[in-house]
Amino acid sequence: PKEMTHEQVKAKYALVKRWDRAGRMADTQEFKNLAFARDRFSDELMDELHKVAPSVIEEHGKALVFKHLYVERRMTPLNLYLRNATDAQVWDVMDEYGNAIKQLAAANIFPGDMLLKNFGVTRHGRVVFYDYDEIVPLTECNFRKIPEPRTEAEEMASKPWYTVAPNDIFPEEFSLFFSGNQRARKVFDQLHSDIYDVAFWKGLQDQIHSGYVEDFFPYRRELRFSREPLQHAETA
Repeated sequence: PKEMTHEQVKAKYALVKRWDRAGRMADTQEFKNLAFARDRFSDELMDELHKVAPSVIEEHGKALVFKHLYVERRMTPLNLYLRNATDAQVWDVMDEYGNAIKQLAAANIFPGDMLLKNFGVTRHGRVVFYDYDEIVPLTECNFRKIPEPRTEAEEMASKPWYTVAPNDIFPEEFSLFFSGNQRARKVFDQLHSDIYDVAFWKGLQDQIHSGYVEDFFPYRRELRFSREPLQHAETA
């Protein structure tokens, strides 16, 4: 389970404001003491708010006040988008998901929690990351390969038998992010299996340390304006 304080979360969101988001992180608007009409919230929604964020909300007469709130653009969570996606849409959006992870990493951003539900799909089909609780600079991560078990007891152990530091990352475990959607995982493995390889991540770290700056484009090639001069139709 995540062990994050409100101040730590605020620091993460403030960090995102200063970072080059590579066009893959949703911008946020921060509000304090933001009031809404209480009757805009169903009883079911109020029960959920009291359950997940009791310290952040207060009711004042006919108003519901959020002491602190972040607002982001509306997107379809990737895990929900995949439920009704066609095979072609799954292929397209999982390619986008892999590209989002890679482009963030090239910009020295490691998302931390890369579960499908932490990414959204915009109305243009672009995949964007929006959960910033666990982001860290890529250069602060220690990417490791899971050690081979030395005994049968180690192989059958329910918990890691090897030491794990707070900044240790094991790319082999990333496939667990797709445990609930094997169709998505199959496509992702065909397109972006290098993400499971320690060498891929260490290579990006080496590029960043060397001062290499990756170019990012907010639109796909087929949607960009052509740089070729317009060809005028011949006149008779």
